[in-house]
Parts: sequence; C-alpha cells; structure tokens
Amino acid sequence: MTRVLVTGAGSGLGNNVIRSLRAAEPALVVVGCHADRFLLKKSDADVNYLVPPSHAAAAYAAALRRVVARERVALVVPVSDEDVRVVSRHRRRLGARVFLPRHPVIELCQDKYRVSAYLRRCGVPAPRTLPVRRGDDMARLFRRLPPGRAWCRIRRGSGSYGAAPVDTPAQARAWLRLWREMRGVPATEFSLCEYLPGRDFGCQSVWDRGRMVLAKTFERLAYFGGGSQPSGVSSVASLARSVVEPVVVDVCRAAVTALDPRGSGLYCIDLKADAAGAPHVTDVNVGRFSLTTGLYDLIGKHSTAEIYLALGLGRPVEVADPYDIAPDHYLVRDVDTVPSIVHAEQLFEGITDLR
Repeated sequence: MTRVLVTGAGSGLGNNVIRSLRAAEPALVVVGCHADRFLLKKSDADVNYLVPPSHAAAAYAAALRRVVARERVALVVPVSDEDVRVVSRHRRRLGARVFLPRHPVIELCQDKYRVSAYLRRCGVPAPRTLPVRRGDDMARLFRRLPPGRAWCRIRRGSGSYGAAPVDTPAQARAWLRLWREMRGVPATEFSLCEYLPGRDFGCQSVWDRGRMVLAKTFERLAYFGGGSQPSGVSSVASLARSVVEPVVVDVCRAAVTALDPRGSGLYCIDLKADAAGAPHVTDVNVGRFSLTTGLYDLIGKHSTAEIYLALGLGRPVEVADPYDIAPDHYLVRDVDTVPSIVHAEQLFEGITDLR
C-alpha cells in the first residue's frame, strides 16, 4: 500500500492536495504534517504529525526524516514555497522520493524579479521588472518602465503579498515606507514592474524530463479579499473559470523549457494579459500544487494529482494530448463554505431570477 507525506496538512492547500491524491488513488495512505497544531486538527490525512516550522530548516528536515522512516513514506509532497525550498535542499537525505524541479530552478523561480528578468532574456513574454535598491530610487525606476501605472510587490511570497498598483513615484515610496515601518520589510525586498491590465490566467502543468505531460488552464474572475487590498486582486480566486487558451499553454511551455530543458515536477504559472490581450508570465510557482487544484482535478480527462503521483513514484504515464481541456466550468468559493464546481449550463438551475 503506497504511503505519501503531505506537508501543510489541515491548511486549505494541504487538504485540497490530499483530496485530489485520494481521488486519484483511493487506497493511498496519506500522512500529514504541519507546524500549526490548530490547523493540523483540520487535516484530512490518515496520520498526522506536529513538526517544527519549515523556516527552521534543519529541525524541519530532521522531523520529516523521522516521519518518513516511521511511516515508511514513499513520496514527500510539499505544498508551500518554503516547504518546497527546504524539502528540495534536503531531498537526498529524506529517505523518500520527491518529484521536484532542480534546486537552482526553485531558487530562481521563488524570486519574482530574477525569474522575470531571466524569462525576458530568453524571449519569453514577462513584464519588465526592476529591483528596488533603495526607497528613494522610485523616480528613476518609473522612467525605465512604460508610461502609466506600475506594479510594486515583494520579490518573494504568494497571495499578492506586499503588492499594490502605484501611479506615481510618491505612491511607491509611501508603500515601501508603510511596509518598512509596520512590517520591517526593507525596500530591497521589493521590485517594480510594468502594470498589465488584461485577463488573469493560471496554468498548472506536470513535466517529466523536459516533456509537458499534462497542462490545464483557468481564468480568475474574482478574488478572495480583493476588495480589502490596495491591489484589488489576489492569486486566490473566489470565482474562476476553466478556459481553452492554447496561447497560454504555449507561453508556459516556452517558460518551463527556458528554465530547464530537462525539467520535471509541477510548474504552476500565473499570467496576465497586456492591453493587446497577449499573456505574460508574472509568477512561476514550482514544485507545488495551485490552490485551484480542485478545479483542475475534478474536470477533464486526467487529474494533475494522479499524473504527479504516478511520475513521482516512477510509474509509467501515457497522455495522448497534454493540454486537457474542459471549458466553462466555474469554481465558486467563499469563507466557511464548501467549494462548488458547476458548468455554465448549470449556473441557473434551481434559481428564480427576479432582477
């Protein structure tokens, strides 16, 4: 009986991954771990372990090794950027398999400035992005970007952490000052990039030694907490729709190939379209599933979790067409409710429209 270890068990992403893995292989034994004892109580795993936080890398890795040995774990599945980074760094000493990109690729992709600059050098569409060297440097940086609004954000993290649109150098300086004074984040942790006003896409793809095995795409239509954030958006969609956008897949394929011609593992890529509608890569989340995995895995011919599990365990996989399309399914989420996935044709079933 196959046994896997899922980090972040009890969190939204951790439990999403556990559900998708179980749907792919019902007999799977899932071992969960988390550093938060309260979230761990919500875990859907069969067995759960309280471990040190992943930012205490040595202690965290040692705890994972103990869990792997005790539970005879075959595959370790990290679910957050920090988990991915630590698991990757210690991959040869965990005692179980991992299915991750090479560590230098992970380090590159987890720096939003570095990965954007690298992709642009490789000819992959990405917003022009500049590093902030000091807080009073904004006027010079604005002059180097296209005229108009810019996007100011922290170079690491997820969920639009520290991100805001800014129209002037003064607004950018004020944003940096707020984060320095309230959160202790120095200006050098930020980047400034061109603002892309178009559609917001996500593409989750699974790769094996340079070959795209499976890819699925969706579009974010509304955001969790968007109304309370200066940016108005988040990487977490409260409403998303599955879409057929071959150009999005083409851009993602070009991005992953540029990052590693022999790449393996998960690549969850966020893209924004420019004013002309052309998609640009804004984030490359490597080694972990997207929070929208439920939408990916409950529709279409194939499940990304199923393909990930098979490849991670060294099993053969055959997918005729890597772009798995199932358009016009909507993912609807809200706090303290079970997410729903409905097709466009079902949206008004059981509803009386009195508008």
